[in-house]
Amino acid sequence: MLRIHFTSEDLTRTRVAATIGVAAETYYSLELLRQNRDLPHFREWRSALVGRLGADTRPLTSLVPMRGPGLDLLALMGDAPSLEHAVDNLLRAPASRIQREFEGLDFHPRHLAWARRVADGDREARREFADAVRACHRLTVAPYWDKGRSELVALASRYANLMLEGGIDLLLRSLGPPAVRWCPPVLEVPYPRRTEVRLQGRGLIITPTVFSPLPMSLLYDPLDPAQPPRLTVPCLREPLTGTGPAGPGGSPGPSLESLLGRTRAAALHVTAEGCTTTELARRLNVSAAAASQHATVLRKTGLITTSRRGGSVLHLVTPLGLALLTAPFKP
Repeated sequence: MLRIHFTSEDLTRTRVAATIGVAAETYYSLELLRQNRDLPHFREWRSALVGRLGADTRPLTSLVPMRGPGLDLLALMGDAPSLEHAVDNLLRAPASRIQREFEGLDFHPRHLAWARRVADGDREARREFADAVRACHRLTVAPYWDKGRSELVALASRYANLMLEGGIDLLLRSLGPPAVRWCPPVLEVPYPRRTEVRLQGRGLIITPTVFSPLPMSLLYDPLDPAQPPRLTVPCLREPLTGTGPAGPGGSPGPSLESLLGRTRAAALHVTAEGCTTTELARRLNVSAAAASQHATVLRKTGLITTSRRGGSVLHLVTPLGLALLTAPFKP
């Protein structure tokens, strides 16, 4: 049993994130493939990937340990929804940070030399590592991301609505399976071992995931104890099915641009992963006032929802908005 202890300050700082990030989802997908458990939601996905991982993915697949904890790509590459943004974070990460992430991991003996090259800061090895993340993502995540993203959006939107209706108390009472219990000030979650966690004013980030190999898990960065832990919650309610390769960079297509305008179409695309007004302005390279205006128009047309997150607001795409994003372009 995992027992998470909240203070009043923790409750005010607890929030919902739209995604754990594309890099962590990619690594989780490899851990799922390595496991022998029969998970109904992933049967078709697993069957489609048999024999597909090859030499271009090996620099990453060889870094999935034989047992025990794996690499923390969330810490190394961030929770960016953009793969290139995540890769850029990896290439810029301090060598000391990468080295500490590799300490104590149980790699297969034949991969130890390669792991040591990456951990020791070899620039070419790091680029090969980044290329392997891209290759794995193309195979295990990208063809299934339309379905996965729609499930992420649905669960994150539900959580945002719960917070609007009844605050953090209602959200915590509504989390996960019946075995999850909110007994103020403690949240009890089924876990492999008894663990007591005190948030100590940091709050908690509740994050839906697509590929997490565990029913629910608590993630924290031991190298940055000031960061709030994340409680991951699986979002899939139906089997994961592929819908074809993702478009280049996930950019909005010309039909959507002609309907909404280029900037507003890009704004809708950004909200698919969840963002604040400040994040939206940064991603669009516009002022906060302009970003707020675009978000207002999208909200009034039913394409996004907006909910408060501490001192800012969180914008999330609605099922209607997601349908526009994923609709095939017909010239």
